[in-house]
Amino acid sequence: MITAEQNEYLCRTGPGTPMGELFRRYWIPAMMAEELPRPNCPPVRVQLLSERLVGFRDTEGRIGLMDEFCAHRGVSLWFGRNEESGLRCPYHGWKYDVTGQCVDVPSEPASSGFCQKIKLKSYPTIEAGGVIWAYMGPDSERPPAPNFEWVHLPKSHVFITKRWQETNYLQGMEGGIDSSHVSFLHRFDLDRDPLHRNTDGAKHTRNTNTVFDILESPGGLLIGARRNADAGYHYWRITQWLFPWYTLIPPYKGNALNGHAWVPMDDTNNMAWTMTFHPTRPLTDEEIEGMRQGAGVHAELIPGTFRPLANRDNNYMIDRAAQEANLTYCGVKGLAMQDAAIQESMGAIQDRSKENLVSTDNAIIMARLRLRKAAAALQQGERPPGVEPEAQEVRSASFVIPETEDFKGKALDASKVRMGQPFVAV
Repeated sequence: MITAEQNEYLCRTGPGTPMGELFRRYWIPAMMAEELPRPNCPPVRVQLLSERLVGFRDTEGRIGLMDEFCAHRGVSLWFGRNEESGLRCPYHGWKYDVTGQCVDVPSEPASSGFCQKIKLKSYPTIEAGGVIWAYMGPDSERPPAPNFEWVHLPKSHVFITKRWQETNYLQGMEGGIDSSHVSFLHRFDLDRDPLHRNTDGAKHTRNTNTVFDILESPGGLLIGARRNADAGYHYWRITQWLFPWYTLIPPYKGNALNGHAWVPMDDTNNMAWTMTFHPTRPLTDEEIEGMRQGAGVHAELIPGTFRPLANRDNNYMIDRAAQEANLTYCGVKGLAMQDAAIQESMGAIQDRSKENLVSTDNAIIMARLRLRKAAAALQQGERPPGVEPEAQEVRSASFVIPETEDFKGKALDASKVRMGQPFVAV
């Protein structure tokens, strides 16, 4: 367990907090590109690291991400008119460009120069891999563009969703690197889910005796979870945790790779991004339609929102009869919503001072320690880990090897990104 003070240190991500300052040194997934589909389209609300922002694409197609509220009387610019290369407040007509600079105050003469004195906080953005990324740190420390494998793949090879999760980011992230829970929480669903069933991996994860071997990497942690396979063999699941909040999930043969980003909206809510991608082929219509309906590690959403259809207000549509009949282990439908329901049940911010951790929690212990060390080192002027492009060039993997074979060598080789080449999975 960790102390209450250490828990606060890890979970608070607002402006001026150690963890918040660390997170602001990375490119942050802010919006899906499809949320701003054309010039002059409606603006969207964006909440990142306890800051309320508004995003818009102007007449020239440039993207702005700035303080949500007009500098005049505090009106939300989500109601604004996106027109003529700027966002105009509907209350009194003050207008802002994509940098947050006020360019028009209709009630004041242009000769007064008043509007030049008004500028909203704004953040630079880039568009890559179907995502609009924001950088919220010092401009002099801006890192290279994101270099995850899926960012560079054709659009046809990638499917991205995001869902609102009503917890601190850390609960989601820790669930993403906790490979041992798969044997219980997802047990029966792996046999039925169309993106997992009929694979050796789904069969081997029924084994509940999990042993971990964890390697530090430049970008975070390579997490190996070992289960017994056929006599004389071990089944290994390789999860990647990458700074500051990314998890790459071990794949199943014949299916695509998957990853998550657990992005803090504020201290009690996060946006859980899910990226499904295949390096050698387009995703099929059947795969995409299934994921839209909650297959794989995606969630079905309330139309027009990012809130899951199954949520705390309807008890996640839990089906006790299906649970009793061993159709699903916990009664909640879908792998993503099983994770969300369990993590939200811990409370908005889990009290980790009451935990009793065991050996299968070693990856979680190490990730917490690396996050705290990175935040402390940043305060001493050190560069954050994992911002270099090569640190993000890793894959998750799964494989079966003889008990006598070296795990480390196989894992390091299997986790290399070889663009256009298949990944390692069973």
